[in-house]
Amino acid sequence: MKEGNTWAGDLPAWMQEVAPGIYCIDCDYVQPRLACAYIVLSHGQVAFVETNTSLAVPRLLEGLSLLGLANEDVQYIIPTHVHLDHAGGAGALLQACSQATVLAHPKAARHLINPIRLIQSSREVYGEELFANLYGEIVPCEEDRVRIMEDEEILDFGQRRFRFLHTRGHANHHFCIFEETSNGLFSGDSFGIAYPDLQENRRFIFASSTPTDFDPDAAHETVDRLVRTGADRIYLTHFGRLDLVKEAAQDLHSSLDFLSGLLAEAVQNGTQSDTDLAGQSMEDELQRRILNSWLDELEKQGKKDRSRLAERLKMDAALNAGGLMVAAQKALKSR
Repeated sequence: MKEGNTWAGDLPAWMQEVAPGIYCIDCDYVQPRLACAYIVLSHGQVAFVETNTSLAVPRLLEGLSLLGLANEDVQYIIPTHVHLDHAGGAGALLQACSQATVLAHPKAARHLINPIRLIQSSREVYGEELFANLYGEIVPCEEDRVRIMEDEEILDFGQRRFRFLHTRGHANHHFCIFEETSNGLFSGDSFGIAYPDLQENRRFIFASSTPTDFDPDAAHETVDRLVRTGADRIYLTHFGRLDLVKEAAQDLHSSLDFLSGLLAEAVQNGTQSDTDLAGQSMEDELQRRILNSWLDELEKQGKKDRSRLAERLKMDAALNAGGLMVAAQKALKSR
């Protein structure tokens, strides 16, 4: 039965209460425990933070039903940014929740309303078949149901209060949400990636340089800004609740320094060879170095199954390498 904002019954393995009235939903994107969304309750009102893809929407609504709530109870749908593993399901979820409003970063709103550019660019990267398998249908959001949230804007939500923080470094259309009641932050991709199955011996967290807006200086500033909120927990999209915020921030700064060094090398190599960095060999080398740095760290922590870990992390290494290539190309063109 429901008690206040919490649920006293059993929950499925893919759903976990990570703070009173805040539920983490494993969206089973690519593999289990890689990407999640959150249900936030406040006295009968509901907000979703993140949506993953349209393929995850049935599970999000099932989670809502398990809590004894209806689609009509959803007041807000809040993707932190418009990368499709965060916002691809926003339109489909909005269609299912007749009373909901989508809250968006000013630079994200237009892509939620008209996602054609997101669709085209993703199809170019993945191809038609893989795109369909990963993301399903990308449904536009109705313009009059999208509300822009400015930097430092406050939103009262039942007895909770959300503060929206524009956070550059990972994406220029990214915000994080500080939730005062739980003293927690919904960080999207701005506070890195920490998969639960890799946290057994010591914290293992790394920064994301996914295309196309990676800026290490801005990312450093964002990490510091999030720490200054005083939050004592982070609700990661990849994946779940993270405590020891200041300690994790130190690890993230180290990760950003490493990525920044690789970026500087890529720019230097591009300058010396007078190329546009289009060669696959350079991106492959970046991916190899990123992946090996993670595997070396995990091996130091006592994890010996290097081949399994490489399979677990190869997608993140490829995305990070791709983001560094884009950032290097931008840097060369600006000279």
